[in-house]
Amino acid sequence: MSVAKMAATMLLAGLLAVAAWAWGTRWAPSAERYPLQGIDLAANPPPVEWGSVRAAGADFAYLVATAGTGERDGAFEANWNALPEAGLRRGAVHLFSLCEPGASQADAFNTVVPRADDALPAAVDIGFRDDCTAQPDRDALIRDLRAFLAAVETHTGKPVMLRLSRAVERRYTLSQVLARPVWVLGNFVAPGYAARPWRMWRASDVRQIDGIDGAVNWDVVAP
Repeated sequence: MSVAKMAATMLLAGLLAVAAWAWGTRWAPSAERYPLQGIDLAANPPPVEWGSVRAAGADFAYLVATAGTGERDGAFEANWNALPEAGLRRGAVHLFSLCEPGASQADAFNTVVPRADDALPAAVDIGFRDDCTAQPDRDALIRDLRAFLAAVETHTGKPVMLRLSRAVERRYTLSQVLARPVWVLGNFVAPGYAARPWRMWRASDVRQIDGIDGAVNWDVVAP
């Protein structure tokens, strides 16, 4: 291949990559197929203009409240209180640590997250994290999770959703034994790695919308 042809091929590949990225940052699943759509924020998010998020088509927002037994998200309370005024439903997320007791983690979550009749079911995010390299025995993890779920569900009055990473589900098949709604993660194509049909799907972690700097996690509820 000549130098000119090689340069043209590289230019075309670069343009296609830019076009694909631009498409991906705007993409969301069909609102006709998935009428309920919203976002979930990562821990310690940047400032959010919730009115703009609502205008972008979000019906709800999930916020990280706590992680493990001792980490509280500093932005949680202000965002939690701002959501109803913006016309968005609200839900709270706990980042589960594989290194700490489930009952103690539930106590931490219940201390931070108020019981609210208008709240969506809480969610527990279960994934492998850099700050905890433990991979506990499956039976021990299930016991810990059941203790967490029982305490949080008593506090909130609603079943907790399981937000399961692909890696954790592959290792522990938690959706097979914990009869709770499942929240799965996978860009652009709905994944099938859980043992049961999903209730919520994080369809993109690269979408960009007005009201939030950078990429946002965009989710849909099963119809």
